[in-house]
Formats: sequence, C-alpha cells, structure tokens
Amino acid sequence: MEEKFRPDAIIVGTGLAGLTAAMEITNVGKKVLLLDQETEQNIGGQAFWSFGGLFLINSPQQRRMGIKDSYELALQDWKGTAGFDRKEDYWPRKWAEAYLKFAAYEKYSYISKLGIKLMFMVGWAERGDGSATGHGNSVPRFHVSWGTGTGVIKPFVDKAYQAREKGLLQMKFRHRVTDLILENGKVKGLKGDILENDNRERGAATNRNVISQFEYHAPHIIVASGGIGANHELVRKNWPERLGKAPENMVCGVPAYVDGKMIGIAENSGAHIINPDRMWHYTEGIQNWNPIWPKHGIRILPGPSSLWFDAKGNRLPAPFLPGFDTLGTLKHIQDTGFSYSWFILTQKIIKKEFALSGSEQNPDITNKDYGLFLKRIFGKKAPGPVEAFKEHGKDFIVSDDLKDLVERMNQLSGENLLNYDKIKAQIEARDRELDNKFSKDTQVNYIRNTRNYLGDKLGRVAAPHKILDSHNGPLIAVRLHILTRKTLGGIKTNLNGQVLREDDSVIEGLYAAGEAAGFGGGGMHGYRALEGTFLGGCIFSGMTAGKHIAGISNH
Repeated sequence: MEEKFRPDAIIVGTGLAGLTAAMEITNVGKKVLLLDQETEQNIGGQAFWSFGGLFLINSPQQRRMGIKDSYELALQDWKGTAGFDRKEDYWPRKWAEAYLKFAAYEKYSYISKLGIKLMFMVGWAERGDGSATGHGNSVPRFHVSWGTGTGVIKPFVDKAYQAREKGLLQMKFRHRVTDLILENGKVKGLKGDILENDNRERGAATNRNVISQFEYHAPHIIVASGGIGANHELVRKNWPERLGKAPENMVCGVPAYVDGKMIGIAENSGAHIINPDRMWHYTEGIQNWNPIWPKHGIRILPGPSSLWFDAKGNRLPAPFLPGFDTLGTLKHIQDTGFSYSWFILTQKIIKKEFALSGSEQNPDITNKDYGLFLKRIFGKKAPGPVEAFKEHGKDFIVSDDLKDLVERMNQLSGENLLNYDKIKAQIEARDRELDNKFSKDTQVNYIRNTRNYLGDKLGRVAAPHKILDSHNGPLIAVRLHILTRKTLGGIKTNLNGQVLREDDSVIEGLYAAGEAAGFGGGGMHGYRALEGTFLGGCIFSGMTAGKHIAGISNH
C-alpha cells in the first residue's frame, strides 16, 4: 500500500455488505482499503450468483399487484418465522425490528437512487406452515431485481471503482487475513498472506499458494467475509439435532471461498459468536450439469404444484409442499433416513413453475431481455436453462409412462426403494381430487387459492390439471439433494454494527456486516428466513456499519 494512502477503514470482503459499507464511508470523503482473498474477477461475492431477490414491505410493485402489506403484518410474519427464544437473541431481535423498518420505509428509495430496478411481478417465497402466526410470508414480498444478482451488485461495484478513481479507495485482492491486531483490547489492524494470482473464471476455486505476507493498520476494521456454506466440515460440525442427522452428501450452493474462516479469526480476538447452529439450507438442490465450483448445486425455486415424494415413495404431507417451509421440509426429509427426495410433475408444471436460482440460470432477467422474458411467461417450453437441465441434468428423468419413470428413478438412486403401484395409487388419488371445484387435498386447494393472486396466475402457478393425463405430459421426475447455502448465526453486533464480546462490551475498532454477522446482530433471522432477506440484510448491515464509521469525527 502506498505510504500516502492511510485508510480510515479496512474492509475484509468485497461482497455486497463490504461494498455497501465502502460506499457509505467514501461518500463522506473518508478512505477505505478493501481486502479479499479472491481475485478481482470475483468482486461482488456471492450476491453476483443470486437470483437477486429483495424483501420489501408495501412497495409500489406490491400495491400495483393488489397486495396489502404493512410493517405490522411483516413483523408478525418475521416473529413467527424467527422464533427468537434465547438470551443471545437480544441483538438479533433489535436488528430484525430495525431491518423491517428499513424494508418498509427506506429500502425502496435507497436502492432506487442507486439505479436498482425491480420487476413488476412480486414473488411469493416461503408460503408458510399454514398458520397466521407461524412461519412464512402472509403475502408476496419477493422482489426480483431486473438483472438478477448482477443488477443488485452493479451500482455498488461501480461506486467502488469511482471512489478508487478519486483516490478514496484501494482494493487488494489475493490478500487473505489470518489475524486481527489488538492493542489494549482495541483492534488496530490486521495481517495475513498474499496469495499467488489466479486467472480462473469467476466462481471457480482458486489456488491457495502463499507468496508473501502483509500487515495494514486503520482505526476501523469491518469483517464482511461471508458465511460457512462451502465449508461442509463446519456445516456438519454446527448442524443442529433439531434438523435431523447431518446429510452425508450435500451439493454446494456457494463458491469454494465461502469458508467461514474470518468468523473464527474474529472469535479469537474476543468476538462473541452466537447461534452457529442456525443455518439455511435448501431441500430442492440439483447437481449442476455444467459446474463452475466444486460440488456445484443449483436450487429449484419451485411453484406449488409438483408432487413431492420421499426416498421411499411416500408423498410429503402439508405443510411440506414445494416453496412452503424450507427447514420444516428439511427435517422431515432427514427423518426418513435418506438425504434426497423426488419431485414428480408434468411438462405443464415445469414450463410455468420451475425457476432456477442463480444469475447465470436466468439469462432473460440477468441480461434484461424483454423478448426472452415474455417467452418465459407465454412460451410452450420452460426457460432455456430449465430445458437444458431437463436434457442434460443427471437428476432429471423424462418419460411418457409412469412405470418406466419409476423404474428409471430406482436405477438413478441405485436403491430400488420405489414401488410403482404405491406411487401410482397416490398420484391417482390426488388426480381424483380435481373432479370437483372443491377438495380435501391441501396442495390442490392451495393451488386454486393462490391463482387468485395475479402474479401467480400469470407467471408462477400452473392451472390445476391431472398429472397422469397424457395431454399434460411428458412426466418428469427430479431427484432433489440437500443444498448448502446460508449461515443464519454469526458475529454478535450492536445496532451500529460494532462487534461485541460475550458481556456485550464493544471491541473498539471492530465491526461486522453481512452473512458473517448473521446479516445483523449475530442472527436477525432467528431460526428461519422469509427469503429475499439475505441480499437486503447485506445492504442494511453494510450501510449501518459504513454510516457509523462515516459519522465518526477524525479529530
């Protein structure tokens, strides 16, 4: 680092939280040094790969779709979902309330001023456990950025490069922090290894060859280094009994650099790490036929119509329906003794209801291609990447005949657990429920109810139809894996983003933001998430820490 460049803050991590904090600090003319163990190709971090979903309350898009939302309703949903019940939940609870106020009153304006545009249709993620006060969103709140995750990070990345041009910001890639420097209980700087450069494409695992060391000093250090999702050893170590036995095999929803190491480094410096057992992993993971990182998995964002069966061929009961209760479904699957499950569906369902999470899996939205997007809604086929998975994906089976489908499902699993007659009887029973406009089948009733919402009717939920009617085929089976993703616990912080010790005293000079801080406070989601809240949590916690540092006088 040039001698004349004396940063006011050093930020570890060039993901969404770190970039947001950097923007807030450089906005007031203060200087920032950004460090990242990865290459410059990876600026923007995990958010780049995301679907770009943002949680908003009472947005113009919601109002245009006829959705009546409010802070009070969102708070009811958040509390029922989070299930805060620990002494350590004091700060997470405070962060949740602050974040919901941001999402209701400031967030839309904040992102709009940066140029982030949202699609007109609002999605309905985590539809819940079937009770008003329990888990889930009472109304659609999932706003997809026009441009997916790439559209969310772009303004923050642009601001970083603009600040660099002004001499307010420096970036040091391939700098892996190994220690924080403390003097009299205050964090004064950090040190670590400089890694050999690597020109591999974004997201691919890079080398860890150490070529030198570094040491930098600044009055404020922000840890914005992400969670543990790619470190399956840590995931298994922290896996809670309440979610059943940790899966032996999982696919990975995040690049290899999401290793959680900075959380341990902060802990060694006195930071209180809370709720490490709270995590968010998906049940609808599929192996990527064209992988970018190790064990690369993609999550299906399912509409509610696919029939879901466990490994033994039992239909999952309500509320464990596609898109309803992620962690409830995870426990149910793990309790079967197998870490995989199956969707059985039709071409009509896959065309309307399958979206794949990830910027690279949604070229129409990522590339802002209106023609391609209209094809998604009105075309006869599913979006191109979904059709590609149907053709090339190891976990997809397509057949015109149920008996052949079940035989091939058994061949794929290699365990011969599925009985054709048993599966046929369950699908026939479900199909009979469509002979009337009323039904006792929860899933059938929900599909009919949800199509009262225009967003679902237009672009998300297929019209109810019989699975075994050949006019709706071909039949499709999809083997689903557990997919690792988010860390819900983390470094405990106060409402300024300052890192706290176990006794709640502030570690001077140290801050945490984003997933490393459980998106705020050490776990503002509690046990479960409402979705669209991860990117928003990175923005809010990064903004909070950045504004606090920006507001501190240098004198």
